[in-house]
Amino acid sequence: MKLFPAIDIKNGQCVRLRQGQFHDVEVYSQVPVNIAKSFQAAGAAFIHIVDLDGALAGHSVNEDVIKSIVENVSIPVEVGGGIRTVKDIENKLRLGVSRVIIGTKAVENPQFVREAVADFGADRIVVGIDAKNGMVATDGWEKLSNYNAVQLALEMKEIGVRTIIYTDIAKDGMLSGPNIEHTREMVEKTGMDIIASGGVSSMKDLDDLESIPVYGAIIGKALYEKRIYLEEAVKKYMGS
Repeated sequence: MKLFPAIDIKNGQCVRLRQGQFHDVEVYSQVPVNIAKSFQAAGAAFIHIVDLDGALAGHSVNEDVIKSIVENVSIPVEVGGGIRTVKDIENKLRLGVSRVIIGTKAVENPQFVREAVADFGADRIVVGIDAKNGMVATDGWEKLSNYNAVQLALEMKEIGVRTIIYTDIAKDGMLSGPNIEHTREMVEKTGMDIIASGGVSSMKDLDDLESIPVYGAIIGKALYEKRIYLEEAVKKYMGS
């Protein structure tokens, strides 16, 4: 199981939200690049970044911070938040980002994802499915769509997407454990590479996710609150 330590950026700072609520925010670092360096030093093989301001605004907002992170680590970085156009994808890849995460646009315009996969390759394009009670949310989690999460994943699979980041919004930032039931359903019904996100609070949670088995797990607040030590987790789950 691959591990993806997470850096959420708001107003240029490394923060965590509770259940995706933009008013319920805790700042963990004024200098996100230092967090990225610490993740690399702990053995991370990939870093997961979300431009929270971008997700809400519908366009990239914290590009300077993302650029600084990419330039200061040697491991691959994936970025989501506000990626709505081909130019947005090109800009991120030009910065040195390894792959981009398409969320809201995948719901609004699946054809856009189809073209992105055709143009940039399935290894560069990941779809983020953020769900609440099994239904997909968009626009920085501010709106609920009529899409069932598994249904959307299967649609994405048909158009060439291989990897899905599945976030349970109700669990995100709550340290209450991941939604194993819904995540297992996503793994079993789609057969895709599913990266679980939201609620990971302990090594036991990672054990549970590994047993499903998910392709990967995103760890956020548990790292910042020192409930999980990345170096220890990397050794256990990634064999290094």
